[in-house]
Amino acid sequence: MNSSKSRNLSLSERGLNFETLMWFFTRLSALAMYALILFGMIGALVMGARNQMNFADVMRWAFMPNVTHVQSTNVPDLAPWVSVFWKSVAGLLLLVASAHGVHGLVVIADDYIAGVNGRKVIRLLSIVMLVSVSAIGLYVIWTS
Repeated sequence: MNSSKSRNLSLSERGLNFETLMWFFTRLSALAMYALILFGMIGALVMGARNQMNFADVMRWAFMPNVTHVQSTNVPDLAPWVSVFWKSVAGLLLLVASAHGVHGLVVIADDYIAGVNGRKVIRLLSIVMLVSVSAIGLYVIWTS
């Protein structure tokens, strides 16, 4: 019977490497998404109460605060929704969510791809996907 004892390393002995930073990024980006969604929901409820929006329209606004989400509804005044502030919130939510999701895909791909070159290709494709989707999304948010 092997009775080896597990090693406990202190934080100073572990060091701060890339994997640790990405672990922190995953947790912090999830918290940032929750905060942005909660902020969007509160803003949508406040603005929806002023404009007599129904619950479905409030939820559409809360999860992606973009003026095109309320444009097709019966909201009488779109002026409060078209502001740099709400476009910034929408852009930030898009960037945080896409970076969080792409990092999750890379972690899953690393579990299933054994070769080093395959991992490099998947990471490169993931970065290209992240940049292109983020650029298209930001373009849509800021030009609508």
